[in-house]
Amino acid sequence: METVDSLDAPRLLPLGDAAWTVEFGARIDPALHGRVLGLLAAVERVRREEAFAGIVDLVPTFRSLTVCYDPRRCDGERLGESLLSLARTAGAVRRDGRRWRLPVCFDDDFAPDLDDLAQTRGLTREAVIERLLGTTFRVYMIGFMPGFPYMGGLPEALEMPRLKSPRKSVPARSLAVAGAMCAVYPWESPGGWRLLGRTPVPLFSVRDEDSPSLLSSGDQVNWRAVGRDEFTELEAAGQAGRLPRDSLLAEGNER
Repeated sequence: METVDSLDAPRLLPLGDAAWTVEFGARIDPALHGRVLGLLAAVERVRREEAFAGIVDLVPTFRSLTVCYDPRRCDGERLGESLLSLARTAGAVRRDGRRWRLPVCFDDDFAPDLDDLAQTRGLTREAVIERLLGTTFRVYMIGFMPGFPYMGGLPEALEMPRLKSPRKSVPARSLAVAGAMCAVYPWESPGGWRLLGRTPVPLFSVRDEDSPSLLSSGDQVNWRAVGRDEFTELEAAGQAGRLPRDSLLAEGNER
């Protein structure tokens, strides 16, 4: 267990002239993320106080919290000092979100980097898939594009650097890994992560006005393998808005 003295001291970093970033460290782990969520909760509680009244947005990541503010409504220097003081005392919060069991297809055309990763790491294709299916991934943040989940928990045996030359086009809903992270591209876009499969599930939908992103910080994800026929069926249902999100939750999970 980490003691108070062993924790990294928070750092206050300017981000332009209208935002501060409070950084707690450089690791990807639940304890550090808990401190980010602890500060997030603390700031949300005091936003109406004079020193924090100018805050316009809060952006948590796996290791930091960025606080955007209106410089016409508050003293930026004073806000920064108050944030750093709050970060030292806020403690940690564990936010356990929903638990998902999402389908993924590992057919060759969906997983162009799977064999290369297996060969590089001295594993069989089946062993890579087995490790992915046996891992519970934790969503640390949503970023890069709407609905894009940065997930920790990737087994060390599957860690790989980004591609030296990023692809100009990554298909939507591709399951990908880079470094110690796992993610899914919600939309077709350029990208340099290693592609290991594809899910038929939409990661972002404007039909869900209250929560357009399927996943959110604190959620947990397990993958289940599906064949091409089930993939096609689920993909069609998702595109038609006939794939209830509740059907993707893990058994016994309560919203």
